[in-house]
Amino acid sequence: MNKPVITPSDNAVINKGNGSWNRLRRPLGAIVLCATVAVTLQGCIEMAVATAAVGTMAASDRRTLGAQTEDQTIVVKGESRVSRLVGDAGHVNVNSFNRKVLLTGEVRDQAMKEAVEREIGGVEGVLSIVNELVIGTPTSMTARSNDSLITAKVKASFIDARDLFANSFKVVTERGVVYLMGRVTRREGDRAGEMTRSIGGVQKVVKVLEYISEEELRQLTNSPEPQTNKR
Repeated sequence: MNKPVITPSDNAVINKGNGSWNRLRRPLGAIVLCATVAVTLQGCIEMAVATAAVGTMAASDRRTLGAQTEDQTIVVKGESRVSRLVGDAGHVNVNSFNRKVLLTGEVRDQAMKEAVEREIGGVEGVLSIVNELVIGTPTSMTARSNDSLITAKVKASFIDARDLFANSFKVVTERGVVYLMGRVTRREGDRAGEMTRSIGGVQKVVKVLEYISEEELRQLTNSPEPQTNKR
């Protein structure tokens, strides 16, 4: 089955304003996959990934420290507001990368979907919103555990790839649909999309990426462009 790689439609977005690292990639990928045996919830898996890779990958996060802090604050405030609004009538995940918010999950009806979007839009610091909420019943814990496993596999594949900086991406999975967030070049976005498509269980890949030029990448990393034709 050919899994499409797409980007969110324009109307889904509301605008408001190296050597040692390469040697570490494969063991880090193995650590991530092993972590999925012991944990199933997405938050736990993300913690395992972060713990294994935090020392090595921190420098590859292309957000400023201020933006990283703001993203954490946006998520905390957003989840609190959505929880009060939706209650047991839906299941909403709030993710933020460089102040761009991604909403995924299920809500009762179109009115609630729009209400969630408005509520998130009122959180200080939010620059744009990509509303991927689906109208329907909340997914089961089994489905969410499967999504967590897919997320872990995608992250492990990025860590293992020599031509990607894994920590430049945020991976979110909902109902088998994988959303890719981050500040990356077109080359990196295309590569990540193709790799994600090859992961078992992935139904579709949606890119919610902020693109930078190759020159910007060289300035950010202060190193030559990653080699794509060597293993």
